[in-house]
Amino acid sequence: MKKSVEFFDQAFRRAATSDLLKLNPFEALALPYLHGEVLDFGCGMGNLAFAAAAAGCTVTALDASPAAIDHMRARAVQEAAPVAAALADLRSYPIEHDYDCVVSIGLLMFFDCATAFKVLAELQQHVRPGGYAVVNVLVEGTTYLDMFDPQEHCLFAPSALAQRFSGWHIERAEFSDFEAPQASRKRFCTVIARKPQAQAAESDVATARPAPPAH
Repeated sequence: MKKSVEFFDQAFRRAATSDLLKLNPFEALALPYLHGEVLDFGCGMGNLAFAAAAAGCTVTALDASPAAIDHMRARAVQEAAPVAAALADLRSYPIEHDYDCVVSIGLLMFFDCATAFKVLAELQQHVRPGGYAVVNVLVEGTTYLDMFDPQEHCLFAPSALAQRFSGWHIERAEFSDFEAPQASRKRFCTVIARKPQAQAAESDVATARPAPPAH
């Protein structure tokens, strides 16, 4: 088990009665944008997944932590919630279909940069036209590194995440700073972006185009 997965798996095993069962600020920011079919990619304890389900969404929730997925499966049964939780290696997980919304909060920085950008592109590809992507990462300026594998992490350049959504409508792009142990800091960037309705627009243009004259 990689250091980052082990770090969070141990935290999740201690989380049953802790603040880890509350929406964090990034999840609270994401929730109003979620609708329809949602993919929560790196779901942690599933707080956002269950909040989205309570709001009427159908959620597929993926994480590499066995403790998190065990907790979510039990909770989904207990609450009869439309949340399907699965254990997955998120560095190479093949996304099988498109979603109305894709969320990845606090995940991509745990991959090397090449893998992080590849996974981000895969997530973007599987957002339906007009749907939303919500992505949150740690950026340069972060000094708390205890949870990272030394050779496998990626602190994004401050502008990199927004740049990766070029051509999308960016609803929100925010930076947040938090104190961390040993007088260190965590600096996050969160982007909420809507995928353009290019396919629908092309279809509308084709429908409106006058028919060729009869010969």
